[in-house]
Amino acid sequence: MQYRKLGRTGLKVSRICLGTMTFGSQVEEAEAIEIVKSAMSAGVNFFDTADQYINGRSEEIVGKALKGERHSVVLATKIGAWQSGSSVNDIGASRKHIMKGVEESLRRLGTDYIDLYYVHRPDYDTPIEETLRAMDDLIHQGKVRYVACSNFRAWQLAKALLESELHNLARFECVQPPYNLLTRDIEYELLPFCESEDVGVCIYNPLAAGLLTGKHDPKKPPAEGTRFTQERLGPMYRERYWSDINFNAIAQLKQIAEEHARNMAQFALAWVLNQPAITAAICGISSAQQLEINAAAVEIGLSQEELTACDEVWHQLRPPRFLYGR
Repeated sequence: MQYRKLGRTGLKVSRICLGTMTFGSQVEEAEAIEIVKSAMSAGVNFFDTADQYINGRSEEIVGKALKGERHSVVLATKIGAWQSGSSVNDIGASRKHIMKGVEESLRRLGTDYIDLYYVHRPDYDTPIEETLRAMDDLIHQGKVRYVACSNFRAWQLAKALLESELHNLARFECVQPPYNLLTRDIEYELLPFCESEDVGVCIYNPLAAGLLTGKHDPKKPPAEGTRFTQERLGPMYRERYWSDINFNAIAQLKQIAEEHARNMAQFALAWVLNQPAITAAICGISSAQQLEINAAAVEIGLSQEELTACDEVWHQLRPPRFLYGR
C-alpha cells in the first residue's frame, strides 16, 4: 500500500480509503467487519463513513469493526447532508446541528475522537464562519483532529479558507468531490486550486457507482443489490451515471483496458490514482475479492498512450471549450 500526506498536514493516509456507505444494507454486519479487517491487513488505514449512511448504521458497524484498532487508523465521518431527526435544525452545518451531530457520531462509532470531520455538503442557510467556528471548537475540545468539506465547489472552498485565515480558525484540510473517467469537471478549477493551496483531495465514486467495472448491461435494467437499485439513493445514481452516452464511453474505455491487458476496474481506479492532485480514492467494497483488485490498482502506472486515449473519450463527453483565464 502507498500512503500520502493529507494536504499540508502531517497526517498520512492510504491511497485506498475504504468507503462504508453500503455497510448495513448491501453488506451485512459480519461481512462488513471482515472486510474492514482484511483492508487493514492490506495496509489500508483510512476509513470513511457518515452520520446518515443507512441512518447511522454504517457508523455503528465501523465502530464495532475498529474496536481495539481505533488508534492505528484514520477515521473520517460527515455531518449535515440529510435530515437526522424531526426538528428543522436536524440538518445542515449550523453550530446547533454540528454540536449535536458530533456527539451522536462519537457514540455510534464507539470512540472519543474523529480524525477527519467533513461538512457533507454546502449549507446555503448557514454562514461559513459559523460552521468553521463550531468545527474549530471541536478541535479545541479534542473531539476532532482535522476538518474537511465534501461536495464544495472551488469558490466555496476558497471562501472557507479565507474565513479561516481571517479569523485564525481551523481550515478545511481536505475536500471530497466525485471524480472518475466519466466525471472530470473538477479538473477545471477545484483540482488546480487544491494543488495551489495544498488541500488534500479524497475522491468518491472512482468507479462511477460500479459502472466503470464494465459489469452492467445497458440493455437491461440495473441489477438488484447494486447502488442503482437502492431505495433511497438509487434514483440519484441512475440520474448521475445511467445514460447511453456514458455506456458508449465505457465501451471505448473497456477496449483501451483490454488492449493493454488491464482489468477494467483496476484500470479505472489506477487512472484516478495516477492524477497528481489526488490524495486517496474512496472505494466501496462488498467482498474480499473486490478489495484485492482495488488495492492492486495502487501499484499500476498507466502509460502516456493510455492516458491520452482516456482523454479522447472524455473529450467526447465534454468537448473542448474556451475557458477564460488561461
